[in-house]
Amino acid sequence: MKKVLIITYYWPPSGGAGVQRWLKFAKYLPEYGWQPVILTVDPHYASYPQRDESLVSEVGPNCLVYTTKSFEFYNLYKLISGKKEVPYGGFASESKDGILQKVSKFVRGNFLLPDPRKGWNKYALKKAIELINEFNIDTVVTTSPPHSTQLIGLKLKQKFKVRWIADLRDPWTDIYYYNQFNHTALAQKIDKSYERKVIENADYLITVSEDVKRIFAEKSEMDIAAKTVVIPNGFDGDDFRKTNVPVETKKIITYTGTISEAYDVDCLLEALLRLNDRLKSQLLIRFVGKVPFPVEQKFRATGLEIELVGYVDHTRSIEYLFRSDLLLLVIPKVKNNRGILTGKFFEYLASQKPILAIGPTDGDLAKIVKETKCGSLFDYEDPEGMLRFIQDNLTNPVTLIHPELWNQYSRKQLTKKIAELL
Repeated sequence: MKKVLIITYYWPPSGGAGVQRWLKFAKYLPEYGWQPVILTVDPHYASYPQRDESLVSEVGPNCLVYTTKSFEFYNLYKLISGKKEVPYGGFASESKDGILQKVSKFVRGNFLLPDPRKGWNKYALKKAIELINEFNIDTVVTTSPPHSTQLIGLKLKQKFKVRWIADLRDPWTDIYYYNQFNHTALAQKIDKSYERKVIENADYLITVSEDVKRIFAEKSEMDIAAKTVVIPNGFDGDDFRKTNVPVETKKIITYTGTISEAYDVDCLLEALLRLNDRLKSQLLIRFVGKVPFPVEQKFRATGLEIELVGYVDHTRSIEYLFRSDLLLLVIPKVKNNRGILTGKFFEYLASQKPILAIGPTDGDLAKIVKETKCGSLFDYEDPEGMLRFIQDNLTNPVTLIHPELWNQYSRKQLTKKIAELL
């Protein structure tokens, strides 16, 4: 098989959504004639926000995995702050801005460009050069965030003239929490310069949605759109072989993953309050993942039963989907949110449970929800619509019956697109 070098910071035992994308592509690439050579950070040096040891077993036998050490600024932050966890979204998830948080955000936004994981780059670059020479590799994929990983691809392109594919899972200088880092004008200029060099010099770009493609295309006078391919996240059918799922005594609305105060849920809460007393007494709202205290307080103020499960491994996360009657997905109410198309949506889809989505009605998620007939997406200010949807689906439970509409989002089918691009 022809070899492709894939450079990714997130790889098992890292957990969370970011690791799933290329773990699954690497799983299926050998079926299309490509052997993945993975370059990642040594987990003993890494600063993962989440760990999921169960994912280690999913690394395929045809994957050649190489690791290097790293200098991690987040680990220094943990040592100084006394915190056990790495901040989500680069301090953007820190709800209380004390002196340490303010200083950390300023340092991160002005001295650690493009992000604090740049300490891995020199080690990764050295190893990438060795692997290119050893295996005679002529195609390199870099995937981000962290966007500092893209600068490794840029240097390899300059040194070897390899074919370079930059996979950008999120916007760079347009990410919704970017302004929280208090960049100076000079820092913004440097960061935007990094971004522009990457999108102009890569042979191909991959983005996860049409609107993210638009955002990057507007960064340059070059025709960036012509070399950009949209390959969304997806689901792996192997993860959704139903096993014995516990029988629940309640009707359950489940939200998985991280939620922050940027997620506008006020009209959802209004809709929940307007449910009839019988449904309220039967209902449990379950959060599987990280929930900030202010968000928790909002939901508890409804008087409904709330369960906070916390972070679980991927297998258990899927089990909680199967145990649900309704799945909740909220897009943050921020600038450029039309292109936010989260990985968990596709896993929601594969569970065949109805989805209550809240977000921009003209966004990429709205189009796919309609196309796949998996539920409904409501504007942030539509409590009436949310109320009707919740009542209908909890009173008359349904199983989604349109698999032909969502099979195009299976990881295997999406890997075929990657192979065609390679």
